Amino acid sequence: MKKRFNKIILLPVLLIGIFFGTISFKSDFFEIAKQIEIFTTLFKEINMNYVDETNPAALMDTAIKSMLTDLDPYTNYWNEQDVEAARINSAGEYTGIGALVKAGPTSITVIEAYKDYPADKAGLKAGDEIIRIGNIDVADFKEDAGELLNGAPNSDINITYKRQGEIKETSLRRSSVDLKAVPFYKLLEDNSGYIVLSRFNAKASTEVVRALKDLKNKGADKIILDLRGNPGGLLNEAINVSNIFINQGELIVTTKSVIEKYNREYYTKKEPVDTKIPLVVLVDGRSASASEIVAGAIQDLDRGVIVGARSFGKGLVQRPRELAYGTQLKITISRYFTPSGRCIQALDYRRRNEDGKAVRTKVEDYNEFKTRNGRKVFDGGGVLPDVKLETSEFSDITNSLLLQDAIFDYATKYFYSHNLEDPENFSFTDSDYEDFKSFLKNSDFEYQTATEKELSEMMDKAEDEELKSKIASEVNKIKARINEFKAQELENKKPEIVSLLTDEIIKRYFYKEGLYEFYTQNNPEINKAKSILNNPSEYSRILK
Repeated sequence: MKKRFNKIILLPVLLIGIFFGTISFKSDFFEIAKQIEIFTTLFKEINMNYVDETNPAALMDTAIKSMLTDLDPYTNYWNEQDVEAARINSAGEYTGIGALVKAGPTSITVIEAYKDYPADKAGLKAGDEIIRIGNIDVADFKEDAGELLNGAPNSDINITYKRQGEIKETSLRRSSVDLKAVPFYKLLEDNSGYIVLSRFNAKASTEVVRALKDLKNKGADKIILDLRGNPGGLLNEAINVSNIFINQGELIVTTKSVIEKYNREYYTKKEPVDTKIPLVVLVDGRSASASEIVAGAIQDLDRGVIVGARSFGKGLVQRPRELAYGTQLKITISRYFTPSGRCIQALDYRRRNEDGKAVRTKVEDYNEFKTRNGRKVFDGGGVLPDVKLETSEFSDITNSLLLQDAIFDYATKYFYSHNLEDPENFSFTDSDYEDFKSFLKNSDFEYQTATEKELSEMMDKAEDEELKSKIASEVNKIKARINEFKAQELENKKPEIVSLLTDEIIKRYFYKEGLYEFYTQNNPEINKAKSILNNPSEYSRILK
């Protein structure tokens, strides 16, 4: 009788739950349908009745992108060209000129010409500004002009470009370009194996395994895995790369979402290559996403030592969703969590300041977690290394230099005014740094501190309240002190800035391969990694 009574109670409760769930679903569905109908009628009215001729495609593109900016920078609408670019990035192969480029409004700047590929053979150099492709002026091309550089294998292309103010022309033949996940590895003099992993494409784990086995066959008894500047890529490859050094069946990362089906735990599935070899992983502020999954797992499971600077802090998972006409929506579906439970996302896009920018977690709000050995680790965004180095960090002024291409542009100037034949003995001198500071003064570089921004806002309010003239002299004194501070910042952050300048200059003369070769003898992070690996007691102390 009691069981029957329980069933009688349970049935109405279940029906009520289904009823309210259905109401909630119908309510959401109705609201979506309602807003779509409003937007459709508005879009139609604008295009039919606006005083000037409209471009429906451009209007829609603007509307979509404006809507997505309220979410996060990783939720993006992809047109057909974007979809193809994503496929190339994941596969690691495409047909083109073999160069990394940056599209601008009137030209396409060559960032790097890959060694022995068509752009390099045709004489293109970093800093060259492509202004015409075939018979098309870049300034007149409204779509992504960079797409004009890609094409069918063995097809010819004529390029007009500007170098140091001089107009030049060249022609080349497109070819297949293979973007290696591991562009460089080498056995160092102390029997450390150095492996650079630059991207997590479909070949990442395969190439790391091949490099590791080759290095071990040559006598490597310790490994340095360099993830600096690695922006991430495929999640499954992050699991596979971790699996190379971590036992089968270990939890590597967890994804969590308000949508139940996206809540998952990812474990290593294969037999590892080597779980005992001493390991150091290098990270910096440009190591993101999949790089942070690997570094976080290595740290949380006490499998190796992390060296460098706090990583970028991209802990949001994206998945492409097919839309109409070959387009896609790359949408954020969940968050990453390391084995200890840390969320590696740095910025909270659910909370924004008065300028509309996402809020970064404050140090006092970091949460403590424990590694397998009981070591303290913290969330707050990214992976904080076990051993921090000044040369790995990017301060505000350094980030401004990078974002405004000041370091890139100075390296271009340096390349055309200096001869460099031997990278082994290269050193960016104090006089070179003084020249760099002079270059900044004569360029368009602007560095505005947070204090300056607030001061500017205060003066705007003061003008509204008719106080501006009364406080102008005091404000000018503050501005003068700020300018002194900014000048001093260039000195205070000299090690990290010189490190980046050195990297960019070496790469101009000797390509990426030459830069990695230079690293093996001169890079502070690699030298620190070797020091730790060659001191077993220090290595063990850090992990305990």
